[in-house]
Amino acid sequence: MKKENCLLKEWHEEARKKLKHSLSLGNMMEVPKIMKVVINVGLKEAVSNSKVIGIASNIIEAITSQKPVRAVAKKSIAGFKIREGMPIGVFVTLRGKLMFAFLKKLVDLTLPRVRDFQGVSKKFDGNGNYNLGIKDISVFPEAEASGAMELSSGLNITIVTNSDKDSHGYALLESLGMPFYRK
Repeated sequence: MKKENCLLKEWHEEARKKLKHSLSLGNMMEVPKIMKVVINVGLKEAVSNSKVIGIASNIIEAITSQKPVRAVAKKSIAGFKIREGMPIGVFVTLRGKLMFAFLKKLVDLTLPRVRDFQGVSKKFDGNGNYNLGIKDISVFPEAEASGAMELSSGLNITIVTNSDKDSHGYALLESLGMPFYRK
């Protein structure tokens, strides 16, 4: 099997069974799973410099191997000099093999490169979904080659699960190797 599918293979062969027993679930269909991963970059510099959207789009495409969608303003805000329809960021939604490849890269390569990394927060949104903010996009290895030095921005990663309980979402991400903060 291909290298990028090793987390997917590990999930189907081992982690699901262990998770079923650890959560005391009666059926394999009750085991929580990741539905999608959304990566979002908001760019306040896009108001004054239209080239920033293209740079961010190239970086996100290099990181995720999928072309991002440009996010546009839904309404005008005079205080921020934003007009309706103006591009203000980019986002990409990952599912399937690309999603698992991105999660593997995030856990194994990217998070250890974060300066003074102690682990990620254990806070979930109340519905089993997890949000992770990364302050500097240059911690991704692909970002350096794509011109991340021109862009000083962070990104938000949202991991959406089919679980409605935070404890099940936590157990799911921990079984996939997410390095949570330990006191």
